[in-house]
Amino acid sequence: MSKTLKPKHQRLILIVIALMALIGAGLMAAWSLRNQASYFYLPDQLIADPPELGQPVRLGGMVAQGSIETMPDGVTIGFVVTDQKDARVPVRFSGIVPDLFVEGSGVVAEGSLGPDGTFVATNLLAKHDENYVPRELQDMDGHQAAKMAEETTVGLK
Repeated sequence: MSKTLKPKHQRLILIVIALMALIGAGLMAAWSLRNQASYFYLPDQLIADPPELGQPVRLGGMVAQGSIETMPDGVTIGFVVTDQKDARVPVRFSGIVPDLFVEGSGVVAEGSLGPDGTFVATNLLAKHDENYVPRELQDMDGHQAAKMAEETTVGLK
């Protein structure tokens, strides 16, 4: 009696091994990414349930009116992120701010919470409203803007 497997059983074993390898790879990927997740907090959530110090998170909200302040070094700015519930989180950022970053605009700050309760941002993302018009097109009427857009896309076709 020979102890060789039939081809049907060999294929079944190969399929089971391949399926186990795929599940194992998916679990290893999920395990390695668990610390890379960046959570999004609103100001009231950050105050009510703050993340661990130094944990990378995102803070989103509106830049409070009258809160942007340039520090003496000329590179660092401080401002306050607020929401509709009157929660206020002070933020400090060193670097070049986006063009759309102004008081009253939406902002997403990536960084971590400092020991003094100030959010230390490493990156700022400014959001615009649905009525956003690029500076280049602000002084043009609809017809002129459409013509300029058409001229810039001609070379792309």
